[in-house]
Amino acid sequence: MNAFDWLSHMGIPVVDKYNVVEVKFKGGRKEYYRNVDHLQLTTGDPIVVDVPNGHHIGWVSLQGELVRLQMQKRKIKDDDSILRIYRVANQKDIEKWEESKNREVPTIYRTKQIIDELKLDMKLSDVEFQADNSKATFYYSAEDRVDFRELIKLLASEFKIRVEMRQISLRQEAGRLGGIGVCGRELCCSTWIHDFKSVSTSAARYQNLSLNPTKLSGQCGRLKCCLNYELDTYMSALEDIPTVEKPLFTEAGPAKLQKTDIFRKLMWFSYNNENNWHSITCERVKAIQLMNAKDIKPFDLQNDHSKDAEDKISRSNMELEALDKKFSTTTTRKKKKKKKPRSRVEGETTPQVDSTQRQNKPAPQNPKNPNASTEPKEGNRDRNRFKKNRMGRKNVDQNNKTENKVEGNKNTGTPKPRNTPRPKPEGNAENKPRENKPAGKRRYPPRNRGDQNKGDQNE
Repeated sequence: MNAFDWLSHMGIPVVDKYNVVEVKFKGGRKEYYRNVDHLQLTTGDPIVVDVPNGHHIGWVSLQGELVRLQMQKRKIKDDDSILRIYRVANQKDIEKWEESKNREVPTIYRTKQIIDELKLDMKLSDVEFQADNSKATFYYSAEDRVDFRELIKLLASEFKIRVEMRQISLRQEAGRLGGIGVCGRELCCSTWIHDFKSVSTSAARYQNLSLNPTKLSGQCGRLKCCLNYELDTYMSALEDIPTVEKPLFTEAGPAKLQKTDIFRKLMWFSYNNENNWHSITCERVKAIQLMNAKDIKPFDLQNDHSKDAEDKISRSNMELEALDKKFSTTTTRKKKKKKKPRSRVEGETTPQVDSTQRQNKPAPQNPKNPNASTEPKEGNRDRNRFKKNRMGRKNVDQNNKTENKVEGNKNTGTPKPRNTPRPKPEGNAENKPRENKPAGKRRYPPRNRGDQNKGDQNE
């Protein structure tokens, strides 16, 4: 059901409960009936109600105090004209109603053929049979008045029922047929709208919508009813926005209005119909209009004088420079620090020598040739560095080896001899499985140095 009882959770006294119930029929049609016998009804129950010259079946859609509000809204008086509810529908009543409902589709097709034969300017949209199968209501739409007296005679003689012709508008026709709108929800006219108000194109103009009939029209072919929903909000927001009937005159040139943001209260202008748009507030637009009324032209849309524009430019430049300094300091802090040189022996630290001490330190002299320059040549610098690094690594390795040897014989305080035989394992070595040692690098015999060794032997 499309009706929601938002007062159902409130503790309203049962004795004073409103005895009128809202009942829904085919096509979203809703009427009101009185619960005279105080039946226990819930939303969605099928009930048998009283109609002129018979009875009909409907479904309970709303009950309680909300029914009173709906009747006041639709201006329905609570008097004796409201008919009564007979009973809750049983299985026999529902079966009889389904038989009459199955007659609707073939009746529509046959009625359209009769209308074409009579050449009547009308459009048949729906047929609703009464539950007692004694009456049928034909819903049609037409632009002008139609003389359907001959049509009623033919329909009554062919279907053997009482005929009622009811003209509806295009909006009501869409509500009876139902459907899903562009918003993805069920059509408002088929769920909750009962009083259709006229919608004009001015509502679309106030909301800055494109006047495209394919986008603004609904399934009924008329303007959408939802155009009136937010119209009051737009009208109240437009009170603070000035009307611009002519361009704003500035020293940079005349500025024409291109777009208006109603809720943000911003207006976009362009100089001489250029592609670049400049946004200003509504208060600024009013100030420029007052200056133009006094034959005064501001420098541009944002500034009254050229000095103001220069000040803004200088401020922006200062802000950019401050940002550059900020990011430059952050990048220098993120640079990696130089690693400290590792000491050769644990616990010792290499003495740090300042650059000034290195410069003032006297260079060593050659005793054989004191006049010769002691500065290394450019080609030998890399070799000397490589030799120093290599000698330093050898010294570190030798120190580590001596420390390990000393630790191996702590009791005596003397290092172990290198050629001492390894102790044999206890037990039978034959019974133990032989360990698979990983194959190491293959060692080749030393190369002969050639004539150098021979020359030494000869000498």
